[in-house]
Amino acid sequence: MKKSNVYIFKLKQSIIPFILIMFTSFLLIFSKSNLSAAKTGLVLWVNSVVPTLFPFFVATELLSHTNFTYYLGRLLNKFMKPIFNVSGEGSFAFIMGIISGYPIGAKIAVNFRQNNICSKEECERLLSFTNNSGPLFIIGAVGVSMFGNSTIGFLLLITHLLAAITVGIIFRFWKSKANYFFVKNNSYTESKNNISLSNLGEIIGNSIYSSINTILLIGGFVVLFSVVISIFKTSQLLYILSNCIKPLFTLLNIPNEFCGGFISGILELTNGLNIITNIHVKKISINIILASFLLGLGGLSVLLQVWSVISKTDLSIKPYILGKFLQACISAFYTFIFLNCFPFFNFDL
Repeated sequence: MKKSNVYIFKLKQSIIPFILIMFTSFLLIFSKSNLSAAKTGLVLWVNSVVPTLFPFFVATELLSHTNFTYYLGRLLNKFMKPIFNVSGEGSFAFIMGIISGYPIGAKIAVNFRQNNICSKEECERLLSFTNNSGPLFIIGAVGVSMFGNSTIGFLLLITHLLAAITVGIIFRFWKSKANYFFVKNNSYTESKNNISLSNLGEIIGNSIYSSINTILLIGGFVVLFSVVISIFKTSQLLYILSNCIKPLFTLLNIPNEFCGGFISGILELTNGLNIITNIHVKKISINIILASFLLGLGGLSVLLQVWSVISKTDLSIKPYILGKFLQACISAFYTFIFLNCFPFFNFDL
């Protein structure tokens, strides 16, 4: 029995090095396609991610040095506490997470934990439902650019937000019986770090520096996963994984040509959505429902971004993973209901 446990332990230790060795080997073997994919990911980051996210990163950093979070918390505490079982300050993470998109919600939850504004359990509840796709991405990129229809974008945004709220209500019970002694830090309302004319330059500089670090981190993940998807395609791994989920798609009456795009979306959201929205079928509702699922899930790339953001805290990644899976399923279900119950949203030919 001891020998088998030792073998299992050694196998677990060897998995990650083995994956990294294989990844490095594929980088060399498929260097031509990987170089093209890396350039595409870099262009996507420069043209789409930086202009949309960087200003919001700076804005949230600056707002964290004001009393805005405190007063917003006092104003909305009577709603946040009974509905989501988090203090009113959590409304700032939820609102900015909706406006800005991934991974602002998670970054604010981490800031709350580091500044002792919310308890560990409250921050984990916030992680489960405040990290969402932004309206600019859903309506602009997915609705207008990919589907060519802003109404589809609005539908996806509505179901995405309804699913996030539903997940937040479900996760109000996360560790609700935990016995902890938590004293909220209320001194941040009068902190020396609050922005004023005397420290304006310093705080703006620190906010930009912190935002640059985060945006570079996201850029690294975008480029990395563009290369990973390229390797999956070139090595036929994507084809193999697509065949694995074909029975499930057949059972759900979903055409098999969606399998590859779905797997790509699980790896990296934007690439997967682009593939799925460009598959032409009579029932476009299938494209919309799958897009809704992927938007709720966020993909492995976003998961690793969030994991890297929370790595310096004592927060667990489990509520985020469970929350995003629940949000994906609920969002797809809500989208199905809207498409079938409201003729205005019926886009099928």
